[in-house]
Amino acid sequence: MSSATIHPRRPEDEHRLTVLALAAREGAPAEVEAFTRAVYADVRRFMAYLTDSQSADDLTQETFVRVLGSLPRFAGHSSARTWLLAIARRVVVDRFRSTSARPVVADLADWQSAAERRQPRGLPGTEDRVALAALLAEVPRERREAFVLTQIMGLPYAEAATLLGCPVGTIRSRVARARGQLVASLTEAERAA
Repeated sequence: MSSATIHPRRPEDEHRLTVLALAAREGAPAEVEAFTRAVYADVRRFMAYLTDSQSADDLTQETFVRVLGSLPRFAGHSSARTWLLAIARRVVVDRFRSTSARPVVADLADWQSAAERRQPRGLPGTEDRVALAALLAEVPRERREAFVLTQIMGLPYAEAATLLGCPVGTIRSRVARARGQLVASLTEAERAA
């Protein structure tokens, strides 16, 4: 997105902002304040456009923290507005990334029940998992590893083969044999019950 989308500017305005930024590089309070005042509204408007008005204030402040840290390195190769809005855009991207990586906190008194209600139905319960673990314990280690990696963890056969250091065909064979042993064990357990 270009700064023209935000607010059309004349070339002399762009030059004036670049001159202000170059003057502010030295860190003199009056020049830094003049530059900040000249661009603050544009950055705030840009943030509101990219996010929402609530987040825009915080993101604008974060942008100016970064801008003031980077200002001594601003060389004026591009317009100050272009440089500034590139930093602002990175601030927004960084916020989205950190937000998506952070777990969502439920504002519920009984969050555990809410989470349990959202679980898909028809999945094995605790008793089934214990029974499967007991049956898997009887499967030889190499077959069990191949079965767990591909059938329980969902790894593709090629990745399981790489992980275990054997050919894909060997993984397929181990999984088939493990599956056969598990079916035989289940059938035997059902007959005994």
